Amino acid sequence: MARNILVFYGSYRRDRQGIKLARWLVDAITARGDHAELIDAKAVNLPMLDRMYKEYPKGEAPAAMDKLAANIRAADGFLFVTGEYNWGPQPGLKNLTDHFLEEWFWRPAAIACYSAGSFAGVRSMMGWRDILGEMGMAVISSILPVARIGKTFDAEGRPAGDEGKQLERLFPRFADDLNWWIDAARAQRAKVAPPY
Repeated sequence: MARNILVFYGSYRRDRQGIKLARWLVDAITARGDHAELIDAKAVNLPMLDRMYKEYPKGEAPAAMDKLAANIRAADGFLFVTGEYNWGPQPGLKNLTDHFLEEWFWRPAAIACYSAGSFAGVRSMMGWRDILGEMGMAVISSILPVARIGKTFDAEGRPAGDEGKQLERLFPRFADDLNWWIDAARAQRAKVAPPY
């Protein structure tokens, strides 16, 4: 059975480079036979957090929030594409994730991190591991770090140069790890309901 994976991306910058990585990951997951959907925080455009989804009376949440809540609940797993802003998470992605809580529970999450420099966003990734775990997701141990994001893809969004070759080399193991945890969580949910 095909897995349903949501790929989250959160930069609002005008010349954002990580969107190429997010789109490539959607295509790469799809090519493996699973369903992947890009959730672009900029396109969803939720307001700065005032009320979480669960705090709205039934039927009164903004339409974009209601639709996204349903998509999150229907997903088997999540992939967060996280850029690094001053050693920390992108505010657009953090704001989007904070609108939800129970919707995330009992599913695995993976992190693909990137930056313009050689550290590949791993400093931001470290924060995201704690954030996603706190939100009820099981974060897999594998990461997909992408250094020098501006050199990783060509103008058409295809992997290019040494950075692109490394991405293509690292992706299969990363995807296998996420899929293993998705399958394990799916099997466990079929056997017994989550404890809360």
